[in-house]
Amino acid sequence: MPFLRKRSVDRELHVYLTYKIRLIKQSVFRASEGERFLKRSYKNFFGRDLNTENLLLFSEKLFNKMILLNRHKDTSLNHLVDKFLARSYVAELIGEKYLTKLIWRGADPRTIPFDELPTKCIAKTNHGSGGNIVLDSTTDRAYAVKRLSGWLKDDFYWAGREHQYYGISPQVMIEEFLDDGEPDGPLDYRFWCFNGKPELVQIDNHRHSLHSFYDTSWNKLPLYYRDGCDNADIAQPANYQEMLRISSELSSGFDFVRIDLYNIFGKIRFGEFTFTPVGGRLKLRPEPWDMMLGQKWTAMK
Repeated sequence: MPFLRKRSVDRELHVYLTYKIRLIKQSVFRASEGERFLKRSYKNFFGRDLNTENLLLFSEKLFNKMILLNRHKDTSLNHLVDKFLARSYVAELIGEKYLTKLIWRGADPRTIPFDELPTKCIAKTNHGSGGNIVLDSTTDRAYAVKRLSGWLKDDFYWAGREHQYYGISPQVMIEEFLDDGEPDGPLDYRFWCFNGKPELVQIDNHRHSLHSFYDTSWNKLPLYYRDGCDNADIAQPANYQEMLRISSELSSGFDFVRIDLYNIFGKIRFGEFTFTPVGGRLKLRPEPWDMMLGQKWTAMK
């Protein structure tokens, strides 16, 4: 029996050491491995090699941006995609009134004060993209804690090698519930901005079943990258010019960034900064849009 126990311990030690060695290798070779991963992903998704010498298309420039962030282990965007740290940046730039009310935050979901929360609110993590849980009287608290704990263990970087997410200290954020009265709302107004200038507005919803695009004069565009979604007509918000101004201010200094905003009965709320939408895996259609948006993406002066 002692022999069997020793074999069991040896196996566990082998598994542990293998895991630690893999983590060390990932850290040491992250830049080169990330670059190979991204070039392979581009070819698999678009069916062609990524030509980094003559960048013309939006899709090419988006992947090239991710490659450069990996190559230089660039962390300059991390504080902006960290949903908690971004709040300070936004508050300083355009004012706290555009922030969604933060009710609670912490690194351990087991310490969430469920009995002290509002009747309805949203729980999310600060270190990834997508994923939230509505907390109300019907919430299975054990399930919510388990789900959030699982999310906290993930480093969102490894999903698509988007370096701006690498190494963010994960925590849970609980915010007020935003309700604009729309089915599957609130509507998410996504401003595609180049060098501080909004060029397109994408309208999305909570289930990502809505997929409408407008130019900045609110003319409907025949643009899409998701199949099977509703391309419904959306009314221009009454304070749309204020949303344009905010998007311009928040995107200033970046060659490309998508600024996500909500509009709750006339009250504008900041959503997030998105520097690499869908991890670059989006095919703009009709195809000429890839070139048209690529032409708008120029180097910062």
